[in-house]
Amino acid sequence: MVKFRVGSYKLNDNLNLNFQLNRTIMWDGGRIEDIKYIAKDIHTSNDWKRKMIEIGDEAIEDGRIENAIAYYRMSEFFMYDGDPDKKKYYLLATKMFYEYYADYFESGKVKQYKVPYEDVKLPVMFAKANKEKKGTVLLHGGNDSYIEEFFFSMLYFAEQGYDTYLFEGPGQGGVIRVQRKHFTHEWEKPVKAVLDYLKLDEVTIIGASLGGMLAPRAAAFDDRIKKVIAWSVFTNFKDVLIGMRPKKIQRITNFCMKYNLASIINTIIGAKIKKGDELVKWGFLHGMYAYEAKTPYEYLKKMDQYQIYNIADKIKQDVLIIGATKDHLIDYRTVGAEINTLTNAKSITVRIFTEYESGEAHCNLGNLKLCHDTMINWIGFMKDKQ
Repeated sequence: MVKFRVGSYKLNDNLNLNFQLNRTIMWDGGRIEDIKYIAKDIHTSNDWKRKMIEIGDEAIEDGRIENAIAYYRMSEFFMYDGDPDKKKYYLLATKMFYEYYADYFESGKVKQYKVPYEDVKLPVMFAKANKEKKGTVLLHGGNDSYIEEFFFSMLYFAEQGYDTYLFEGPGQGGVIRVQRKHFTHEWEKPVKAVLDYLKLDEVTIIGASLGGMLAPRAAAFDDRIKKVIAWSVFTNFKDVLIGMRPKKIQRITNFCMKYNLASIINTIIGAKIKKGDELVKWGFLHGMYAYEAKTPYEYLKKMDQYQIYNIADKIKQDVLIIGATKDHLIDYRTVGAEINTLTNAKSITVRIFTEYESGEAHCNLGNLKLCHDTMINWIGFMKDKQ
């Protein structure tokens, strides 16, 4: 039986570093004692890389392969395009993952597919429903996810009676790191490729983080998707990028974007990166790499394509939106704007997790079981209503 940890830790004063440290423990298989030991010494992306590799090496020496996978995988998280170690440690962690969990694949409990999409192959994992099949789930991540991170989420849905397909799309995991296929806001295209290749119908799609915008977008163009779970409030990526900044900065940025003042945007963001604002540095340097943008201004322009507003009226399915009260990346209160755009949805359900439930962080990191049970109960309730 799949088990998830519950809780969150105050490990670092930087909100994003603190979240990613918790992610390493709660989602990726790290040990709290290892992360606590290094957390106090992490202030920059270079610190992160060095310390994660150090504890990864120590875990290997101790024979703790599960922990080493987590540390090597997350070591490359704050490595930026051009760092030769980025692909090296991604490949190392991935190789170790499939070796460590080989029994799942060799036994047939988890099957793998390579779905043709344009000039690449999209990786798909499949776990068959345990006992009676209740439905079909298609799960994917968001802006910075790896397919392997959702491995146990996939298994959990299968345990609860759902044929579960997990895929990695353009801009994610090995599709960007190895195959060099960048993101597309037209997420309906890779989803169509997966649905066509695997001959799927009557699907509930679940998209995490940015997937909270991508999954509804795919549903707007494909009626084989019957239910949509937006595993994050997500209206417009450009607004998310600047939405947690001071109001004055938001006003300046929006003014510059409106009047195409690219040099001012590039100067301001460039100064933030040089000054060592790690959230800005990660957000823009990773983003420019994954979305194939040459400048911060070009990146922000592209991000305005990643929005729900211009396609929301086409979404006619049942929709569940999940948020978190202390999400450091997304203001959950923008859920009101998202609800208002879904004028033709069959039904809309919103669930906002709180600190009391340990689900207050981005993607409810501290209580995945409660989050997944909420999704499963909602799917079952909607099925009973049909």
